[in-house]
Amino acid sequence: MLLKTFGWSFAATAAGLALAGVLWGWQGLAIVGILSILEISLSFDNAVINAGILRKMNAFWQKIFLTLGILIAVFGMRLVFPVVIVAITAKLGPIEAVNLAINDKAQYQELVTSAHPAIAAFGGIFLLMIFLDFIFEERDYKWLSWIEKPMAKMGKLDTLSIIIALVALLVSAMTVATSVAHGGGDKSATVLLSGVAGLITYLVVAGISGYFEGKLEDEDEDEAAEEAAEARAAKGNGSAVGLAGKAAFFMFLYLEVIDASFSFDGVISAFAITNDIFMMALGLGIGAMYIRSLTVFLVRKGTLDDYVYLEHGAHYAIGALAVILLITIKYEIPEVVTGLVGVVLIALSFASSVARNRRVGSSGDASGEKPEVASGV
Repeated sequence: MLLKTFGWSFAATAAGLALAGVLWGWQGLAIVGILSILEISLSFDNAVINAGILRKMNAFWQKIFLTLGILIAVFGMRLVFPVVIVAITAKLGPIEAVNLAINDKAQYQELVTSAHPAIAAFGGIFLLMIFLDFIFEERDYKWLSWIEKPMAKMGKLDTLSIIIALVALLVSAMTVATSVAHGGGDKSATVLLSGVAGLITYLVVAGISGYFEGKLEDEDEDEAAEEAAEARAAKGNGSAVGLAGKAAFFMFLYLEVIDASFSFDGVISAFAITNDIFMMALGLGIGAMYIRSLTVFLVRKGTLDDYVYLEHGAHYAIGALAVILLITIKYEIPEVVTGLVGVVLIALSFASSVARNRRVGSSGDASGEKPEVASGV
């Protein structure tokens, strides 16, 4: 099971490190290895979130996520995205931007860094919306019940998450947008426009995905329960719905946008290690492979069902990352802090899940605890 799921990641690691050694020597090999670890540490929470969405899809779309999805993640976000950002920021043509990335790495890094406020505002607001919509939803299991119970009550106001996201954006634009750390100058308009774009992107993609998912669930309820259960079991994807067609397509788009938002901090952080875009793409790409494999592993093992607070921890990590991204519009935050926050929150949620499972096991209740008392830490 482990080799089957992580086989491509192991192969990519061996091939990538060997290629780095041939092209750039021992120093390049070390840099690529460090970048891979950086990407995994920064994006571990991404795997948990992805698994929560991917388990709703059928086997075909899970394979699409692992094949086409990884091409988008590695080549699109880790190689093409930084070049596109430079081209837009510096008003250069694609070929000129590529030449700049290859021949003038220092200037290329400076241009990408100067574009950080726009990237951080877009990604920060997008990720903040994911966290807010999670925390404001009534859930069967509650990890930090002293937070989640009142938040669920407040979430009955449908537009509350949008209001909070817009307030956060306005605060960022008014008080944090003039940034010496990222190129200087008034970035208020840039931050506002990028943040609104991130909000619109989330509302459109998540809204369409939710519509088709809900429509498919309604259709599924009209089918014979036994036939539906047998069909889903045959697919072996651990899904309650087995999304396919339009629903799965838009969910796939939603997954890719989430991955893009998660990759922002990794790409920016990578410049602290190297400004060579090919080393960066190779190292971050290897890390992205492991995140993809880990996502599928979580789905196939049913980990999210066994450890019910993992999704909570991942969403809290998303909320923390969103806040960090908005803060980094002006202030520098060490990459180790960004990575550790997510790892610590997920580790705590995992520990709480283990403790909860032991309590359930010791009580002899095979069906699990009652949702209303399923609070963690």
